[in-house]
Amino acid sequence: MTAVRQDAWSAEDDLILAEVTLRHIREGSTQLTAFEEVGEKIGRTAAACGFRWNSCVRKRYEAAIGIAKAQRQKRNYMKKQGSLAGSPAVASLTSVELDEGIYKNDGVTEETISIDAVIRFLRGWKNTVQDSNRHVKMLEKELRMKDEELHNLREENKRLFAQVNEVQSDYRVVNDDYKALIQIMDRARRLAFLNEEEDESKTRFKMDANGNLERIE
Repeated sequence: MTAVRQDAWSAEDDLILAEVTLRHIREGSTQLTAFEEVGEKIGRTAAACGFRWNSCVRKRYEAAIGIAKAQRQKRNYMKKQGSLAGSPAVASLTSVELDEGIYKNDGVTEETISIDAVIRFLRGWKNTVQDSNRHVKMLEKELRMKDEELHNLREENKRLFAQVNEVQSDYRVVNDDYKALIQIMDRARRLAFLNEEEDESKTRFKMDANGNLERIE
């Protein structure tokens, strides 16, 4: 029995799960069979693969799943068409008596497919093809919308990135101006302090009552 790994799913594991599951959908197989195949490849249980597919991976491949189902329908139709074309009655059909519903070939009467059955089959095939075409067109439209949305998101990302660069440039300019202002203020304070010391160090005199100059300490 394959041991269950406890580590997180990697991007490669998700890709393997998606590829194998989509292939089984296209081929008309069951998802359980796909999960068992994936489990053998990456060392996980089929239940773990199924849970991962339904909870996370499936959401990212909705468009691909629709295409795979359309391809499965086309595959089934081709099988039916090949089976009908291989029928001896149809392959040897040369003339049909509409009133009697029989096929004649060299005087031998053989049972054949009725015209009504052929018409019903062709009508059903036409409806299937039309449904498939509508589904494909819908998926193509959805893909175009997703591409347009992705393009818009990329443009928005470019615009925001440019704004961030502009803000960072403005911040650097303001920061440099602020540092220069601080330096100017520091120099001004030092000069003011030196001027005060010079004023205090100067000798001062005053005149006494006799008119003589007296030094003030």
